[in-house]
Amino acid sequence: MTPIFTSISLFTITLTLTLIQFTHANSEGDALYTLKRSLTDPDNVLQSWDPTLVSPCTWFHVTCNQDNRVTRVDLGNSNLSGHLVPELGKLEHLQYLELYKNNIQGTIPKELGNLKSLVSLDLYNNNISGTIPPSLGKLKNLVFLRLNDNRLTGPIPRELIAVTSLKVVDVSNNDLCGTIPTSGPFEHIPLNNFENNPRLEGPELLGLVSYDTNCS
Repeated sequence: MTPIFTSISLFTITLTLTLIQFTHANSEGDALYTLKRSLTDPDNVLQSWDPTLVSPCTWFHVTCNQDNRVTRVDLGNSNLSGHLVPELGKLEHLQYLELYKNNIQGTIPKELGNLKSLVSLDLYNNNISGTIPPSLGKLKNLVFLRLNDNRLTGPIPRELIAVTSLKVVDVSNNDLCGTIPTSGPFEHIPLNNFENNPRLEGPELLGLVSYDTNCS
């Protein structure tokens, strides 16, 4: 192969990889901008989230890896209100979603179960309602699941038992029902991480009590 063809081939490969990176950056930027539009931000924490920029990696409170894929969203204690959006499930390299200590309402989107790289989901101290999505059981890298101090209802999804990486689960101070799981990672979760859920029974006596008791 002549040098000129080699140069053209390398240029083509480089251009293709660059376009792929831009496409990913744009789709992730679109997802984050959708989140911004769903939130009220009186302190202008999200002011730098400009959808006209090629990549969200220059935005404050967003961290990317060397391939310009979003790996962290750090918006804890930011005086935000509003609701979460399904588009967050498109951030396939996201490892940390930190939205604790705000006034976020609405439900946890089931699409968060698509975040296969997620290590930490911190939504504690908000005003989130609805149920804990069973889809979170697909998060095989999840270590920290902190949903305490919200208004969550329904049972603790048994799909979470399969998430063997879980080290910290805190769902205290909600309105959950049913029983506390005792198998898988839940064997080592202290009972006070489930307290102040008046309808939650526990620990679960396998085979004796339905896991969704008190939920009707």
